[in-house]
Amino acid sequence: MEEEAGNGGFRKRMRPSEEEEKEGETRDGMSLDDTFENETTKFVASDEMELQIAQILDKIESFTQTVSNLLESGKTMFKELSNEFEERLIMIHKEHVEKWQEEIKELRLLDASNEETTSLLHNARFLIRNPNIEA
Repeated sequence: MEEEAGNGGFRKRMRPSEEEEKEGETRDGMSLDDTFENETTKFVASDEMELQIAQILDKIESFTQTVSNLLESGKTMFKELSNEFEERLIMIHKEHVEKWQEEIKELRLLDASNEETTSLLHNARFLIRNPNIEA
């Protein structure tokens, strides 16, 4: 797998055309003989060997494509899960904040009611202690 410069994707390995294979050339224009001249032993590949090599290269290409597809689907899946997670977390936060705001409202109503009751009790005590004062 080779990464393309710039987009971070994967570049598809191209197989030589049938004409190039017949001429014994690689993509860079060198013949198979030129490729192996630098080796200490010169290799001559039979047709059967070339077929097996081509099959292995096809397997490599297929596996590379499978890995690329899995990476793309994985990225998509994680992005969707991330969006769903974010939306759900925001919804949970909103529900809790609303619940707590309702609790605050109830506490304020209870406090106002308690203040009113305390004021009435204070006035009642005052009247009980001072019966001579007319209202």
